[in-house]
Amino acid sequence: QKQRSRDRDIRGFHFLAGFAPGTRPMAFPPGTAKRIPAGSQLVFQMHYTPNGSPQKDRSAVGLKFVDASEVKYRVATANAANGTFEIPAGDANYEVESERTYGGDVIMLSLFPHMHLRGKDFRYELVYPDGKREIILDMPHYDFNWQTSYVFEEPLHLPAGTKLHCTAHFDNSEENPANPDPTITVRWGDQTWEEMMIGWFDIAVPKGTNIAKVLLPQDPGRRRRGGQQRSGDAGQ
Repeated sequence: QKQRSRDRDIRGFHFLAGFAPGTRPMAFPPGTAKRIPAGSQLVFQMHYTPNGSPQKDRSAVGLKFVDASEVKYRVATANAANGTFEIPAGDANYEVESERTYGGDVIMLSLFPHMHLRGKDFRYELVYPDGKREIILDMPHYDFNWQTSYVFEEPLHLPAGTKLHCTAHFDNSEENPANPDPTITVRWGDQTWEEMMIGWFDIAVPKGTNIAKVLLPQDPGRRRRGGQQRSGDAGQ
């Protein structure tokens, strides 16, 4: 078995593509592409949920290739995620936060928030090196059945040291009609009745850039008990 590279981010620059209910095909601007090194293995991770009857898997993958001479920027998919939360039973507004700092200049292409059935709202905010803050996506009504990438009409050019801050709220109460069970504490898990909090994003960097130095290790996850939202929080 080959030894994994120490600078490999298992949820970062070796991530090729993902799909969730509602997702559209992934396409990148001219002059950009993802790189698949020679000899790589394509590994597919599928999350199946039993529904009481046999089903047929119709999954398929299509790749569009481009001449390497035409590529000026390499695209990477990574995230700001938090997997340490515990959503109390009955909590209608539990807040979870995550952060990621960019160690080099990046071009941000798109965002893809991901939660499960208790997901309520999701916000992406940039904190620039000079302290300026900018909300770049505010989704007040998250819908598990309609997940997609939000592509910037004009890509964002972010300087080194910029921090991506994500804030999400979960509704684990009886008032959430999609809630599988409001009587239990909910933690991270692959199944739909469990939860996730992932702020996916696509960035581009000049071809030849060491992405491991751009996608710094994630900042420690933070969590907050539910209750009243802060002034200006998503969902108000």
